[in-house]
Amino acid sequence: MIEILAPAGNMECAEAAINNGADAIYLGLNAFSARQSAANFDADAFRALLQKAHFCGVKVYVAMNTIVKDDELDAFIETLLFAWNEGADAIIMQDALLGKRIHQKYPEIILHLSTQAGVCNIQSAKFAQDCGFTRVILARETPLEEIREIAQFIETEVFIQGALCTAFSGQCYFSSFAGGNSGNRGRCKQPCRKLYSYNRNGNTEKNYALSLSDLCVGESIDKLIEAGVVSFKIEGRMRRAEYVAAAVRYYRSLFINEQSEQALSDLKRAYNRGNYTKGLAFGQDKRLLSTAIQGHLGEKIGVVKVFNGKYLVESAFKPSQGDSFKILRDGKELGGATFCKTEGKAFSLFSKLRLKNGDGVFITTDTRMNERVLRAEKKGRLHVELLFKEGELPIAKTSDVYVVGRSYLQSAQNRPLTEKELKDCFLKSDGLPIEIDFDKIDIVGNIFIPKSELNAFRREFYETVCSFVAKGNRKAYEYTPFEKPILTGKNDKIAVISNDFDGIEVDVAIYKAADLRVALPNSFKNGKFEKYIYFPPFATSADIAAIENLFTQANFDGVYAENYGGIEFARAHRLKIFAGTGLNLINRQTIAELLTIPSVAYYAISKEANYGECTVLTSEKAFVLSSGNIKLMDLCYCPFGKSCKICDQRDVYTLTDENNREFPVKRNLLANGSCRFEVYNCADLIGVGVQNAGSLIDLTVTKEKSAAAKAVRSEEAQKKVYHNYTSGHFKRGVL
Repeated sequence: MIEILAPAGNMECAEAAINNGADAIYLGLNAFSARQSAANFDADAFRALLQKAHFCGVKVYVAMNTIVKDDELDAFIETLLFAWNEGADAIIMQDALLGKRIHQKYPEIILHLSTQAGVCNIQSAKFAQDCGFTRVILARETPLEEIREIAQFIETEVFIQGALCTAFSGQCYFSSFAGGNSGNRGRCKQPCRKLYSYNRNGNTEKNYALSLSDLCVGESIDKLIEAGVVSFKIEGRMRRAEYVAAAVRYYRSLFINEQSEQALSDLKRAYNRGNYTKGLAFGQDKRLLSTAIQGHLGEKIGVVKVFNGKYLVESAFKPSQGDSFKILRDGKELGGATFCKTEGKAFSLFSKLRLKNGDGVFITTDTRMNERVLRAEKKGRLHVELLFKEGELPIAKTSDVYVVGRSYLQSAQNRPLTEKELKDCFLKSDGLPIEIDFDKIDIVGNIFIPKSELNAFRREFYETVCSFVAKGNRKAYEYTPFEKPILTGKNDKIAVISNDFDGIEVDVAIYKAADLRVALPNSFKNGKFEKYIYFPPFATSADIAAIENLFTQANFDGVYAENYGGIEFARAHRLKIFAGTGLNLINRQTIAELLTIPSVAYYAISKEANYGECTVLTSEKAFVLSSGNIKLMDLCYCPFGKSCKICDQRDVYTLTDENNREFPVKRNLLANGSCRFEVYNCADLIGVGVQNAGSLIDLTVTKEKSAAAKAVRSEEAQKKVYHNYTSGHFKRGVL
């Protein structure tokens, strides 16, 4: 099976995907979708879409891939059951542990693990399968060799087209802490698309330093097919119908070996940020970063020629009214322009900007192309048999549906029912997206049936067909609340994340390597504390091997797991588990399921939980991030375009935004000598934590580490260590 999976932010986009050849679509309902700004679907629209999609042989996956707070659990599961009972083909979730509970209670529901879960290695894939997920949607950062290994183990879905998040999947807190809206709850404010500068090589000029180009795997999709991927996902629930149509058409053309040049041109005109990158699966290419252009670039169709005060463009492209353009100068976005009129072999533009000879002209709205790609229409075929026998009840059936009328067929006194009349009636499919084939029509005797009764019977038949097509014969689950877990006990321990523990006296030390090639420091090896190794959110097989090598240098007690792969890694090595903040533990059901794993020693509550939300999640094993650095993002690429020869190779850079807020960016080194980066909040966290929970302190970029660790119980002492500080989400929470 090879599946083109298309986004459906609304009904128009869903129909564009279906009509242009998608095998499956994914969408969000009005709640618990990671794209809350999309139109999404209410109950009636969802039912109508299921009919259209299933008649056309297209699957429908429902994305419920936000983190779910404790007081939202009942509504979440009720919504999930509604989607399944109405006919959804799978539910996409972010929380694997909550998914395990749902799978145990409702075993027929098909679950796909969202890219928000950060599956990027065989360890996290195994964990997903153990939790009852039949498919994993891989993190966009997953290299091809890891994809190949995972695909042999579990059904695998990979992004091939659309926007790329600059942060590692599911662990971005930039919007949350910088803007008050959680990306993990579907409300990202996209701070990564704004202007920033790095203090690197003396450069202070601001550009779109965190903005990545759009992904377009294109013909390299063959390598993913060879690797065993089964579902090829197009991102874009926030994009317009013509983009969805053009993207599906392009990849369909590749699958059936048609000429794809025109289809790729259409796609660029529909939406194109940065002239596309192949993505990190194939290694960082030169087009990954889109620092000069933040939005839609379109396709280049010519350059400006200034003549007699007019802005002319000589091009093979023939524009029409409504077409729009973007103007670039020296590779940088200048502004927009619109079509004015045709002037001989050229056409003129209107722009409020002062254009110059040689300015690049890119078409961003091609009205004729939009109309063409949205003109497609797809219908299903329904094979119908009709049996109308005098004195008996009428029958209409398909291979799956059998409907019997309510009134016995009478004898005709005058003109009897004809085959043509019966056909004409049942060809009225009440707006359904189907073509009717009559496999058999039997009229036995001289039959009279009132037109109103015949129409009512037809409507009942098609309603029954629609219900079956949408839902099949699946069991409908009734909602019963989960038993509320009770978490008890008190934890008064202190845990510190650092790469150096000189002068630090704590209960739990979590060693986070700044360079995986460097030996463990003596301050860690000789420390009188529990010893844990930091397992990062994104880890390749090579990274994991390097972490294993550190085990030979000290007796570790356990693993601090920032994703599900870390849990599986710890179990495989018979070590204790400290479930980190990256798992976004924010409800009791998830925590209770985590605690069924015997080797779980500790867990950290999500850093997006407020004080009140934390209090019901505490126990003798609970920690909260109470003070120190707040990691916002992991960047699994080089933000400097891999310009290694001229790089000043600092340990910590500064990223400055438009408001002159400064965000530390930590550079870490992997086993192969390449770099990985972490972005930290512009203000450090201060506080004394939550009653009954241990205090977790992140000192990754703190210089005065010993002083910070000693100040864990005093906000006033912390203010002397951290110059810029915040109470985080403890007081106000996050949307």
